[in-house]
Amino acid sequence: MKNSKNAFTMIELIFVIVVLGILAGVAIPKMAATRDDAQIAKGRSDIASIRSAIVTERQTRLIKGDSKFINALHDTSATPPLSILFDGNGTAGIQLLMYGVAPADNKDGHWQATPTSSGDTTGDNNCTYIFKVLGVNNTFTYTQSDGKFSCVQGATAPSCEQLTK
Repeated sequence: MKNSKNAFTMIELIFVIVVLGILAGVAIPKMAATRDDAQIAKGRSDIASIRSAIVTERQTRLIKGDSKFINALHDTSATPPLSILFDGNGTAGIQLLMYGVAPADNKDGHWQATPTSSGDTTGDNNCTYIFKVLGVNNTFTYTQSDGKFSCVQGATAPSCEQLTK
């Protein structure tokens, strides 16, 4: 009678499981790091787009004879409030980013906005913007007088440098 082998042996199955475990042990941390890198890249891209849009809007205004920067980065009187960020200030004919950014509270890789307190003495900041990455909130402010959209450096915002370099 011919002796045929129709199945895997227990040793072969254990060997395959060990190899898959080793591959998973190497691949899963790499995928987590890739997600973090993607969130930082998204933040950099958003910041570059916002800054470029501010400059483009100013250039448009200069051609029309108005040397002021845009007074707000989104419509703060919108209902519901802060529904779309970076879409201009709601004024007819002004569009900062073509599609704007939908805010998401307390999620990595997303923006949110908080109105500045009424005690703001600069007169040109109406909101602070927060981009959360790697579990850390990075606060950005827009200053109307010079058109700067900048990250507020501090001990609680170690990602500012990663986002703005």
